[in-house]
Amino acid sequence: MPLHQKYPRWVMLFLAVALIPAAAYPAWRHLYPVLASEGWDYRVFRTDIERVSALARDARGELFISREFADGQGDILKLGASGHLETVLSGLSKPDGLALYRDALVVGQEGGRQPVLLLRGANSEALFDSDSVEGIASDGRYLYAIEDKLQGRLLRYEPATGEVVTLREGLDRGEAITACADGRLFYTEKKHGWVKQWRAGGEDRLVQAGLNEPGFLLCSDEGLWITEDATHMARVLLLDPAGQLQVVLDHLRSVQTIIAWTPGHYLLAEQGRNRILELSRLPNGS
Repeated sequence: MPLHQKYPRWVMLFLAVALIPAAAYPAWRHLYPVLASEGWDYRVFRTDIERVSALARDARGELFISREFADGQGDILKLGASGHLETVLSGLSKPDGLALYRDALVVGQEGGRQPVLLLRGANSEALFDSDSVEGIASDGRYLYAIEDKLQGRLLRYEPATGEVVTLREGLDRGEAITACADGRLFYTEKKHGWVKQWRAGGEDRLVQAGLNEPGFLLCSDEGLWITEDATHMARVLLLDPAGQLQVVLDHLRSVQTIIAWTPGHYLLAEQGRNRILELSRLPNGS
């Protein structure tokens, strides 16, 4: 029997009105504009880059962009001075980590057992075998990689010898890694919602907890940047040198990489909206 015959009209009207908030809340989360905190602003830098994920800027100012498609469909794009996007490497499986090392680009692949690659010009080569590598970082001497899997590892690669050392194992969905200029090394475990500092001689230090799927880290002069890879209500956070956590951007969708662009400016990959944002500190913090 149709519902309109089984129940009185007033009951159907009540049910319809009651369901409006339930339907409106997901739409609100999806459509609500990004909010910048006081002292910051943003603009859309580039749109229509499906599955945009990792970003890296080389010494010539060229921007490299990964598109995180699986099963050999992922690729690396380069943004030219004219604004044209050129494919420089294809056939990848979820390329989700980029790092500059000397004059080359290092590429990690999250899509299962895939090699970490070195791209120099038009030529690529395998550096070492890996499994579900998400984050890639370099301190100028070593390369670091973290595996996004159950019982994942934090790895250090010595390019001069080809040796791969396991710094930590048994991680739960390791997502991000960053190497600071002063030698500190930070990483995230997305499942636990925390950031830790790796310590060579003892237990790693818990730096920040209670995060909503932390997805990327960047160590800069301003502090430790943290992005959240949540589908809705994701944030860009800055843990300043005094240990204060600031929300810089809010109401984002699946935030990935943040990189320094020009002084006071950062580029941010917002995968959930297929775009790159430019984040800017306002003059005098106003």
